[in-house]
Amino acid sequence: MKRVALIVCALFLMAGLAYAKNYEMTKKAGEYTVRVAIDKNPPVTGKNNMVVGIKDGASKDVTDAKVAIDYGMPAMPGMPAMNYKTNGMLHGTMYHAVVDFSMSGPWAITVKITRAGKAQTVKLNVDVK
Repeated sequence: MKRVALIVCALFLMAGLAYAKNYEMTKKAGEYTVRVAIDKNPPVTGKNNMVVGIKDGASKDVTDAKVAIDYGMPAMPGMPAMNYKTNGMLHGTMYHAVVDFSMSGPWAITVKITRAGKAQTVKLNVDVK
């Protein structure tokens, strides 16, 4: 009986992990509301899909911006700083990018939005597993 209960608990745990929500964060950047989502929660070492949604002050989707994503990890003893860049590509109303975290630990992500010659940034930190 204990074995059956243990198997049932394990199945529920695995089902919960399979349907875990994305890592999501919403922040303000000047007049914009920026929603950043990563397809894994928590983000993992290796490739992670990132989606950036931008709304203006009137809550309309912004589709005419350039989105650049800088991500990195500060230097640690015996290891130099790591800095990477990628661009968000517009698909529909969202900007898509792949971020490739080379190791686990704390990473800083900066999303730079350039529109009509003006730039705004959103900064967030993630703990990569």
